[in-house]
Amino acid sequence: MPTNELSDLWIGFTEIGKDPQIILMWLIAGALLYVGIAKKKEPLLLVPISMGILFANLPGEELIRPGGDGEPMGLLKIFETVGMKSDIFPLLIFMGVGAATDFSPMLSNPKTLLLGAGAQAGVFVALLGALLLGMTDFFEFGLLEASSIGIIGGADGPTTIYIATRMQIIGDALPSYDMRPIVGATAVAAYSYMALVPIIQPPIIKLFTTKKERLIRMEYSAKPVSRRTQIMFPVFTTILISVLVPSASPLIGMLMLGNLIKVSGVVPRLADVSENAMMNIVIILLGLAVGSTMPAHIFLQPETIGIFFLGLFAFMTATVAGILLAKLMNLLSKEKINPMIGAAGVSAVPMAARVVQDMGQKEDPDNYLLMHAMGPNVAGVIGTATVAGVLLAVMNSLYAAG
Repeated sequence: MPTNELSDLWIGFTEIGKDPQIILMWLIAGALLYVGIAKKKEPLLLVPISMGILFANLPGEELIRPGGDGEPMGLLKIFETVGMKSDIFPLLIFMGVGAATDFSPMLSNPKTLLLGAGAQAGVFVALLGALLLGMTDFFEFGLLEASSIGIIGGADGPTTIYIATRMQIIGDALPSYDMRPIVGATAVAAYSYMALVPIIQPPIIKLFTTKKERLIRMEYSAKPVSRRTQIMFPVFTTILISVLVPSASPLIGMLMLGNLIKVSGVVPRLADVSENAMMNIVIILLGLAVGSTMPAHIFLQPETIGIFFLGLFAFMTATVAGILLAKLMNLLSKEKINPMIGAAGVSAVPMAARVVQDMGQKEDPDNYLLMHAMGPNVAGVIGTATVAGVLLAVMNSLYAAG
């Protein structure tokens, strides 16, 4: 065997020697695999994301090479370019979420929409926090990075990826703006905190509610939401939000399309494909694409630590804001609501609602809060998508104006 061919066999070891940080990324990928497989926390996305991270940090970076000069583009680079930068993957997932989500609890108790909106306060608190950190010498966060980080507070993975990718594109197009590549870090932070909802939220809920408040019972109306209302809601919501916040129309439109396919009852095959087969395929591709954005030299930066802390702060603040708004509503309304359901205003569907149900059952085994909590939980999805549109519109306006 010629000497040059023999040396090629050792190129992997040579590259590891040049950049030992890739071993640390292997460990990070392994930790995410452990959380997804052993702990069964958000496995649908953590498993492909972790493997994407591993693939992005293999010697030679064959799977994420940009292509050109006669070389084909790496497989994961294709997924990232075609699926994420064009918004296809997060938007298709939103359609699947719409097909899998029941809006009836929210429609039967419309005031829970307010709780979903109130929880979005965490987005803006984290955005301001990122801007403040950006003023220090340790972190390089501008408005675009802060917007991407803030949306983590909504606990909505696809929306986080959608906004982070859009902000990355805006920043890369500006010669005067040194945009940090943070798509992967924000996505992992969002899905990590979604997986940790049963651990993060209960202590916060207990801290901001009294035992008397946690024992409040809420009667659930047995009156079903009419089919006409279920069909009209996604159509009118798409029109209304698109008129008020045009930048939110892709997310809201696909979410409502998925729901309309389900509630119409006339296209069961499309509903099944949207909720199951298509959703599962896109989740695999999206997870790999997200992982591909995290080679060691990009992920292992001080900003990544800041993103994870700010994301956690955003999520905690969103939980607190939902609870406090529920307490305020109790002061203004004769019909009391259990403040715990305000914590479900984050978009982690249905985990946040289940956390509220479990906590209610521990306080009173005969208190059933799941359907009540699903109202603000679904409203949180709509709220986060709308806030994402507002942030995108503001950033486009600011940077388009120079």
